[in-house]
Amino acid sequence: MTSIKEQAAISRLLSFLQDWDNAGKVTRSHILNNFIEANQGKTAPELEQEFSQGASLFLVRLTTWLRLTYMTGSCLEKLLKSIGIFLSAVSSNRYLIEFLEVGGVLTLLEILGLEKIKDKDKKESIKLLQVIANSGRKYKELICESYAIELIKDLVNYDVCTALLKGLVDLLIPSVKETSKLQPKILNDSTVLQLTARLPVFLQQAAAAKAIGVLARNNISLAEEMLHLRVVHSLMAAMGNTDHSNSQRQASLTLEYFVQMFPVVEEHVRRSMGEELYKLFRSNAEDLYMKIDSIQADVLAANEVNVTRALNLSGLSYSSMSFYLGPRDQEQLAYITHFQEDMEGKE
Repeated sequence: MTSIKEQAAISRLLSFLQDWDNAGKVTRSHILNNFIEANQGKTAPELEQEFSQGASLFLVRLTTWLRLTYMTGSCLEKLLKSIGIFLSAVSSNRYLIEFLEVGGVLTLLEILGLEKIKDKDKKESIKLLQVIANSGRKYKELICESYAIELIKDLVNYDVCTALLKGLVDLLIPSVKETSKLQPKILNDSTVLQLTARLPVFLQQAAAAKAIGVLARNNISLAEEMLHLRVVHSLMAAMGNTDHSNSQRQASLTLEYFVQMFPVVEEHVRRSMGEELYKLFRSNAEDLYMKIDSIQADVLAANEVNVTRALNLSGLSYSSMSFYLGPRDQEQLAYITHFQEDMEGKE
């Protein structure tokens, strides 16, 4: 049973939350002022004690109000400062995860893109993004990817769709000129720490691989269009980039989806990789980069996979054909495709 003291604390918390729920803009502004003054610099355990182990109940109200009002700029600076108390508190990982799960990063990025938002409000948004970024590499990557991927998902609905898809696929295989001009001579000194993993071109490669995966999973037609752009060949080449592990990981995860969705892709990838490497890939695509040796990485980087000819064999798309053809028919189609490519190679 809870003690009288605990019951009183819970009662105060419920009363506080009810006051917030029933308050208008002016009253909420006063509540935020008091909260900021009383809790600045507190640790997560101290915040939990202040809110009778229910601090998350107030945080979720703050994030909800932020999503509803950030476009108007209403009490935005105070609201962001209040959320910052939670996110910057020592041992605040729980609050950080709760904020991210409701799309907090995207909201902060959108605030920066609104012209009518005041500079002081944008400054608070930047502070929160810095707090999140300082929490670890995965959070930095989330910030970089969130807005870019949302923007790409919007752009594919416009006339730039084909050019956008081609641009993404092209980023999977940086040209020699691009990589060499970004690599100063000092990196060729074996006594100096190799920094190639930080090259912007490889960061673009990893981001492109992830964006392609997001687009393909959301729209099968886009996935088919990218097959005609030789996305499978480019993803496999990125998987062979031993200079940047995140490029390898993202490309492998995206290729896994294409292999699962399109029988023709599975057949070509298996043939190009060989049975041993293909089994490693299918057993755990995400961790493949940690298991392959230099020879297997070279096999991936130098692959010549081209499913375009197979796709052009019929007016029907392969995703459509897989619904109409049984497993034996699909195997026969793959054999015909293989035979056709062999004949073309001999011409």
